[in-house]
Amino acid sequence: MATLSSIEKRKLERLLGMSSGYVLDFKGRTFSTFFEEHTGLDIEDSKYTTDASSNSKANRLRGFWKIEPDHVVAKTLSAMIEYALECNCLPADAADPALLADVQRIIDRLHQSASSQLPEVDAFTASVNDLDFEAAAKHIRTAIEQNEPATALDRLHVFAMKFLRTHCERRGVEVNRDKPLHSLMGEYVKAVRAVGLIESGMTDRILRSSISVLEAFNDVRNNKSLAHDNPILNHSEALLIFSYVGASIRFIRALEGRASAHRR
Repeated sequence: MATLSSIEKRKLERLLGMSSGYVLDFKGRTFSTFFEEHTGLDIEDSKYTTDASSNSKANRLRGFWKIEPDHVVAKTLSAMIEYALECNCLPADAADPALLADVQRIIDRLHQSASSQLPEVDAFTASVNDLDFEAAAKHIRTAIEQNEPATALDRLHVFAMKFLRTHCERRGVEVNRDKPLHSLMGEYVKAVRAVGLIESGMTDRILRSSISVLEAFNDVRNNKSLAHDNPILNHSEALLIFSYVGASIRFIRALEGRASAHRR
């Protein structure tokens, strides 16, 4: 759900003219079309009906704020303000520069709040000079910066495959294109454990558990990403997967960096 305070909601409702049950000058179909165009969501869905006695546009928008995450609400509000200014349909008592400035600050805060939940972009950089590797990394970084991790789950899988193949080869592990992601992780963990790079039992357990997690990632890539004609995974679960894979990649980079420093 969006992290809107009661004061922020009152300011938004005033700007959008929601006290009458309407939202700006939207009619039934134009309201639905607006949400389809800017969010890909169906505002007519019953989950957005917060008051059983009223199915007004204002109540559906309140339900939208209650259910959808910060980045979706921020994107929608930005589009609504752009629409209102273009169509000159702000309520007479809301055409106040100070109120508009307050609402823009609310939108900026929502964007910032959403961005703080995302994994670090720097985790996703190519480890070798490979055009496909760099293309996957660039696609992932763009998706993170736009707060749309679900759109890059297939590229994340490609990146993880290439990343683990690179480090397996450097560890002398046999690599071929038929070896799946979780098998690469299993053989990499076995290799670094054999040379004593894992110092704690907990770290060893976390790495071993990641093998089964990455096996499940194969299914997500095939059935919940844009790799095929699939309905993509919801934002919060995509974000969790990105965070988990990003943390694993950062750890392996640090592990290999430490090992390289010891060899010098």
